[in-house]
Amino acid sequence: MKKVKTKLDDELRPEYDLKSLRVRKLGPGRKSFGTSVVRLEPDATEEDVVVPPFDAFMNPVLQALRELGGSGTIEEINNKVVEIMGLVDRQLEILHRGTQTLVENRLGFARSFLKKYGLIDNPSKGIWVLTAKGKELDEVDTRKVKRYVNAQWREKKKNLAKGSEPEPNEIEPEPDEIEAELSWKEDVLNSLLRMDPSAFERLVQRLLRESGFSQVEVTGRSGDGGIDGKGILRLNGLLSFHVIFQCKRYKGSVSPNHVRDLRGAMVSHADKGLLITTGNFTTSAIREATRVPAIDLIDGDQLVEKLKDLALGVHTEKVERITVDHDWFAGI
Repeated sequence: MKKVKTKLDDELRPEYDLKSLRVRKLGPGRKSFGTSVVRLEPDATEEDVVVPPFDAFMNPVLQALRELGGSGTIEEINNKVVEIMGLVDRQLEILHRGTQTLVENRLGFARSFLKKYGLIDNPSKGIWVLTAKGKELDEVDTRKVKRYVNAQWREKKKNLAKGSEPEPNEIEPEPDEIEAELSWKEDVLNSLLRMDPSAFERLVQRLLRESGFSQVEVTGRSGDGGIDGKGILRLNGLLSFHVIFQCKRYKGSVSPNHVRDLRGAMVSHADKGLLITTGNFTTSAIREATRVPAIDLIDGDQLVEKLKDLALGVHTEKVERITVDHDWFAGI
């Protein structure tokens, strides 16, 4: 097995086999790892951007759930898997689609395949648990899982095509539920990125008001320390917090420097700081945000979910399904 070395981690990491990643050259500055295409920086090397294939995440997901007591949120599971696998910032910051990172995408694949194999389940949104079958296993043969799920997928595709044979495909199919969620979220994010900066600030102002903030003001460029706005959040009519917020209309990652800048502005202006982005946050930025005084972070995925919950530009339609009770008519 070939050892991989990253720029941000001098430790030699023997756990990834580069050959198994199916690396293919796609022209200058581009490579494909598994199912995803990654654009490399001019000075980047292959080892800088290696992310294990999705099946390499399966056993770490099972281990993470065991260490979390048999259940966990997606965030808890993902953080635990990153810890177990020893992934570094450079790997975690590679984007797949929208604000979803390549690691998050492959973790989604892993969860979906493990669920179809009967080892884990998600009884409620965002919560995953080990099944009775999953609790009995210390480790799963990922090849068997892939063969089982892919056989199901091929059979389903064959039935949908009414007997026609599907074309051979070496790349595992993306789960329908992951694809559907990515599609609408990416659509919303593209709309946000096309907005005028001042319009985006007004949208955040509206979102905060709808979320229970009062006296929400957008200060824009005239604000002190790069603050985009401020507001007051009152809890149960008793406690109130003065909050400053900053909006980052980014497609990439927000660095820890932005978190530190907002904290510096917060010291003399407010009790709490809120950093909102259409992109995501680097692992270093998330760690920086937990320092006292803590900064609350809202990434692109959380932002579009909040817009959906508040029905701000995103509407959920319920499809009416009609069935005819023939027995009822026959018994008249």
